[in-house]
Amino acid sequence: MHKFLMALFVLSGLATQAQIKGKVTSDTAEGIPFVSISIENTYNNTTANEQGNYELNVKNTGKYIIVFQSIGFKTKKVPVTVNSFPYLLDVKLDDENYELNEVIISNAEDPAYAVIRQAIAHKKENSEKIGRFEADFYSKGLFRVKDVPKKIMGVKVEIPDGMVDSTGSGIIYLSETVSKITFEQPDNIKERIVASKISGNDRGFSYNTALGTFYNFYNNYVEYNINMISPLANNAFNYYKFKLEGTFFDENNNQINKIKLIPRRDKEPVFEGYIYIVDGSWAIYAIDVDIKGYRVQLPVMENMNLKQNFSYNSESRIWAKNSQIFDFKAGMFGIGFTGTFTHVYSNYIFHDRFDKKTFGKEVVFVEEGSNKKDTVYWNTMRPIPLTNEENADYIKKDSIQTLHTSKTYLDSVDKKNNRFKILDVLTGYSYRNSFKKSSFTYDGLLNIIGLSYNTVQGWSLNTGLSYNKYDEETGKSTYIGSKFNYGVAEDRLRVTGTISHRFNRRNYAYILLTGGSAVSQFNTAEPITPFINSVSTLFFKDNYMKLYDKTFIRAQYGQEVFTGLSMVGYAEYSRRKALFNNADWVFIKDDKDAYTSNNPLVPESDALPAFATHNLAKGGIIGTIKFGQKYITRPDGKMNVSSGSYPVLSFQYEKAFAGSEKNYEYDFIAARATYDVTLGNKGDFGINLKGGKFFNADGISFVDYKHFNGNQTHVGTSNAYLNVFNLMPYYTNSTNDSYLELHAEHNFKGYIMNKIPVLNLLQWNLVVGYHALGTPNNKPYQEFSAGFDNVGFGKFRFFRVDYVRAYQGSGFATHGVVFGLKFLNLL
Repeated sequence: MHKFLMALFVLSGLATQAQIKGKVTSDTAEGIPFVSISIENTYNNTTANEQGNYELNVKNTGKYIIVFQSIGFKTKKVPVTVNSFPYLLDVKLDDENYELNEVIISNAEDPAYAVIRQAIAHKKENSEKIGRFEADFYSKGLFRVKDVPKKIMGVKVEIPDGMVDSTGSGIIYLSETVSKITFEQPDNIKERIVASKISGNDRGFSYNTALGTFYNFYNNYVEYNINMISPLANNAFNYYKFKLEGTFFDENNNQINKIKLIPRRDKEPVFEGYIYIVDGSWAIYAIDVDIKGYRVQLPVMENMNLKQNFSYNSESRIWAKNSQIFDFKAGMFGIGFTGTFTHVYSNYIFHDRFDKKTFGKEVVFVEEGSNKKDTVYWNTMRPIPLTNEENADYIKKDSIQTLHTSKTYLDSVDKKNNRFKILDVLTGYSYRNSFKKSSFTYDGLLNIIGLSYNTVQGWSLNTGLSYNKYDEETGKSTYIGSKFNYGVAEDRLRVTGTISHRFNRRNYAYILLTGGSAVSQFNTAEPITPFINSVSTLFFKDNYMKLYDKTFIRAQYGQEVFTGLSMVGYAEYSRRKALFNNADWVFIKDDKDAYTSNNPLVPESDALPAFATHNLAKGGIIGTIKFGQKYITRPDGKMNVSSGSYPVLSFQYEKAFAGSEKNYEYDFIAARATYDVTLGNKGDFGINLKGGKFFNADGISFVDYKHFNGNQTHVGTSNAYLNVFNLMPYYTNSTNDSYLELHAEHNFKGYIMNKIPVLNLLQWNLVVGYHALGTPNNKPYQEFSAGFDNVGFGKFRFFRVDYVRAYQGSGFATHGVVFGLKFLNLL
């Protein structure tokens, strides 16, 4: 034990021996947050914390010139002779004096415009100078919450112990990452995370990677939810007014121009604040801008402040970014959120080019044991000292974790939460064994979410039993469950059971076995939800959902074969039986005709079955190809990272066999391509192209036809209508032959509406769409639509409205308005 303590003391001594540290203050003796501190003409730098405290790691004693730089303060160089560590160096920075003495103010153009023109003209060369590099990267993320209520709309808010105080305020997330990055513009990256730390979770890995942190203002657009117009964009003068606030000289006698960014139109995706440009080289010296939530269509966010600091190396003659700080403020339901993300870049090595094999599909590699680094390591490597608040949070939550992961504590919590109450028979019950990571759930007899109405079953009641077990370290998970469905009008109970197991988080291999008896929609994609069908049926007498009885058993296996290719194989045997209407009750009685039959082929007759009872076996494979797929490797598994640069392709082959009659058997092939792209600041374009072909399918059951996602309810639930027709009947175009289907949509994301006076106050997005379907036995079907997305008020914008015109063949078919209720998709 004494040897361990001696080693710890030695390491602790080493941890303090390589630091120049102190506090940076203003004339008023207040700490200056996020000051950039560096050794002159090197890329050895750090950043002060929110209280102005800093720690700069150096390898050897000797003479150094320490440079202190902060927006709004004069840059200061301090020569030091370091004979021993730690070396204490407190510094006071003076307010920057901005001069306009040589600027002639008149009605002529503001001098800022000439500076911006030069910066735009030289942005390519300045961007290329910093376009390829290796560097050390540090990231710290902090989220705070304020005024969390006990309940929201009557629902109790569950918050883990130690997260908030008695006022509902506190830090809910704190994490740090230390990594080495290799980067090439525009988006090639390779990152190796050597240390990761999450407050209160020594098993987890921080999500603070360098991915998505390269906000380059030399580009035309800076991506933040939507593409924002850079003040150095080629068309920047169409979006900004510029004002020269003053000039000053840095420590290298470079003249720095402080330019105010003034949006021409308030609702456009633009920045507001300041950009600092170096005279002569026209490089960026610093960025200090605000991102308003409504400008990036994130109404929950009130404001995000972004600061970037650049330092100059006279040897490489490069202005390189040394720090980047995000400060955000958000709120909803009376709850306030604030937070800070701090990024520090140091020890740059710039390259003219990289070998072709430098960058691959793996973009982030998290080292084994990176989340096990001790306090000594972090005190040595952390470039930004912790604030008192952050240090207290680590101590508190790490001690809480020790308690909360003990079997004694978990069993005591479970004992309290697992108490059975008599009303649980109706409302549902859960039994959890937190230590073993397992749970048992009973959905209850009064499962409101599972309550629905259709004309076959009448009121449909649902409940279920399930068992779950999850191993966080290996990624293994097991589910065993059963669902019970009772149709009141037909007095029929149906039961299904499912067993599934995921083997790992490497290739996400899983196996599934399910079977039983169920009512199923003819279209397996279930284009109409039970909730919408219930409303449509009970209030408008439109019973669009068509059902049949299916008794089945199905086995399925899937996994990622290799990066970018996932495969699923399945086999199923089922007995299908037609069903008839058994209920005709409605809330609102009117003179409208009776319900249509449950036969989608003959909706006016309730006497004819949709098909004869039969048995059929099916087997098939489904594959998905994601070109350019990237991934993150962690000790506990692999995480795929989406790449929107390429289309996603899918393919399917299905064979039906062993039918009770030979004519039910068939072969079927299908393919699909989807692609989404952001067109600068002009919005998002998406396309979904599908096609398929049946073989030997002349006599197959209507159940096995290819059905298309129609919509007759005039209600949409998805964010984008890229897999649904807006007005097409559900089954009139179904086919057992070939088909070609197209959906395309462009959401202008405010590009047009933001420029129209008065209308731009609504903050709506113009959306246009086109949908088409071709089959051999029907005339071509087409839909044209135009509407508005982001409809709502304040922070609640869950609505969309579209006007649609449909054509069949060369003639007009119908038209109507579709109301998008996107919150239904969440429900």
